[in-house]
Amino acid sequence: MATLTQAAAPDVRAARRLVVKIGSALLVDRASGLRVDWLHGLAQDVAEARARGADVILVSSGSIALGRRVLGLSDGPLPLEQSQAAAAVGQIRLARAYEEVLAPHGILSAQILVTLEDTEDRRRYLNSRATMETLLALGVVPIVNENDTVATDEIRFGDNDRLAAQIAVTVGADQLVLLSDVDGFYTANPKEDPSATRFEVVETITPQIEAMAGDPVSGFSKGGMKTKLLAAKTAVAGGCAMAIMEGSVARPLSALAQGANRTWFLPMGDPQVARKRWIAAMKPRGDIMVDAGAVAALAQGKSLLPAGVLAVSGAFGRGDPVSVVGPDGASLGKGLVRYTAAEARAIAGHRSGEIGAILGYPGRAALIHRDDLVV
Repeated sequence: MATLTQAAAPDVRAARRLVVKIGSALLVDRASGLRVDWLHGLAQDVAEARARGADVILVSSGSIALGRRVLGLSDGPLPLEQSQAAAAVGQIRLARAYEEVLAPHGILSAQILVTLEDTEDRRRYLNSRATMETLLALGVVPIVNENDTVATDEIRFGDNDRLAAQIAVTVGADQLVLLSDVDGFYTANPKEDPSATRFEVVETITPQIEAMAGDPVSGFSKGGMKTKLLAAKTAVAGGCAMAIMEGSVARPLSALAQGANRTWFLPMGDPQVARKRWIAAMKPRGDIMVDAGAVAALAQGKSLLPAGVLAVSGAFGRGDPVSVVGPDGASLGKGLVRYTAAEARAIAGHRSGEIGAILGYPGRAALIHRDDLVV
């Protein structure tokens, strides 16, 4: 029997940036298709979270499950080509469904399709992060899904639990909620072992905790408890608390706030601190020398603009780590650069408004954004 921790559980109502993962089994009914009433309840929860000032991102399964119904494909595993075709048909219906339930609350939605490659490649990672940050700043709720129309085994997550955790880390979320077909993490599979005990809070994911994971229990879900634990490890390492709860109730986030059965995994520090630690551990691929004005601006927590750059050395691509040094050559910090080495040299010393004329295309105002900079 595992010892249940007495540590305080997070409150979903206190989330500043919340990522919610919706499983296919919750969204799509085998007999009737899309569960529209449930989706309306979720939309109300999202609206209330945003009214409290929280950013919300939804990571939603369901495109293949929806598409296969439209195409009349049989249940069970599909060949890759049929799976991709079903996703293509289902994605447009899934996006429309979210648009229709969020619009009455005055909420705009946006579809973002990603693959594992998008989060492993730093250039694509920065693009995804910048896009989602901009959408959130504009008050939009991004709807994220794996790009099943193009993903093959070697470039896919394979389940949206881990995708949701990666998205949470990418955007610096402080809470992640996995709406699932189970009401938490147990010492054993409760469907097979009646003596299994649910954890209220998990402070540390130990080898003993990992050994307790079981297998998927629904016909639609790909992610079993093992994948949820992998998601939890990613999330908490990035400073994000994660909850697993049974999500079929009409207002799942409200139910979570009111004490519904769930398991919380506690974060290892603050998400921004964890991100900075990740950047600091990278090996730089070049140096950017800045002037005294830039040194002062960086000390105040500002982004590095091209105007403050004196010199650029090394060979690096967009998204690569670089060292930032002062005019005396002393190290000031490290960051992920938003331009290639050649582009950085071309715009060094120039104002951000001149970037388009110099490069021939509009660029980002900052050479290194403050969120990607460790000083």
